[in-house]
Amino acid sequence: MAFTVVRFNLVDPAGTPKALAERYRAALEMAAYADDRGIDTVQTEEHHGAQDNWLPSPFVFAGAVLGATHRISITVSAIIGPLYDPLRLAEDIAVLDLIGKGRLITVAGIGYRPAEYEQLGVEWGRRGLLQDELVETLLTAWRGEPFSFRGRTVTVTPRPYTRPHPTLLVGGSSRAAARRAARFGLPFFPSAHLPELRAYYEEVRARYGTDGFCMMPAERTPLVHLAEDPDRVWAQHGECFLHEARMYASWQSKDVRSAVRSAATTVEELRREGVYRVLTPAQCLHQGAAGVVLHPLCGGLPVDEGWRSMHLFCENVLPRLKGRAGAAVG
Repeated sequence: MAFTVVRFNLVDPAGTPKALAERYRAALEMAAYADDRGIDTVQTEEHHGAQDNWLPSPFVFAGAVLGATHRISITVSAIIGPLYDPLRLAEDIAVLDLIGKGRLITVAGIGYRPAEYEQLGVEWGRRGLLQDELVETLLTAWRGEPFSFRGRTVTVTPRPYTRPHPTLLVGGSSRAAARRAARFGLPFFPSAHLPELRAYYEEVRARYGTDGFCMMPAERTPLVHLAEDPDRVWAQHGECFLHEARMYASWQSKDVRSAVRSAATTVEELRREGVYRVLTPAQCLHQGAAGVVLHPLCGGLPVDEGWRSMHLFCENVLPRLKGRAGAAVG
């Protein structure tokens, strides 16, 4: 069955406060529409200090989405774990888990931009140790019992809705991330299609005797926009897709491995590359057997253009994808 995602990072390079307010409101309305129509999850993420207004506060946004919806999950993929105070994060996630009755999914990564650590006053060289402390603290705090934290005894309340704890995955593309997930008995979410890393995670997990599984992205994870006339969208809004692709690529080094990675420098190259795709409903049905990641507000796309994409997908594609799944089950 196809797994369907609608992604929001709220990027808007020229966004004034008024325009950004309208974009945030539109994202919440789109999330409610996706919830009503049967999309599986809203996905959001975290970056700091980006001049194009990339979302820096994923849990605030997640809380708003949970309040505007009833069924859909929201996946924060990923937080930059070492930038958080572990006790405050345990409290925040517990509250969101109660609001959403278990619909929040958190992927904890460590990031890849030293500038973000510098901006928030966190030492880049300690990120691995800080991430270990964060994960251990979250899992311990959610038990609702007194425990020792940095030399003092603390208790975190309220207890979360989900037992034994809110959904938490460890993300990353390194062996250290795979070991961390295996050691804590947590699911592992590689940042790209990395079969060798999945095998390493399973090997280490067996060594520790812990539970867990690997939720690995597909070999190709295109970001999709729906349109009756893709040529029109590329001509009118191609620079929006290119902006996001180039910004994201500028943050990545040769050691960063991502499911969404573009080398394009022009709109034409980006279109040929296939990382960002503008598809007709028929084309989307053809490629959507495994899953679809919609990106309706990509790179500052106008809100009305985003709504056209959402309507085309939910009215012309999603019912047929569900029909295929029903036929397969029957």
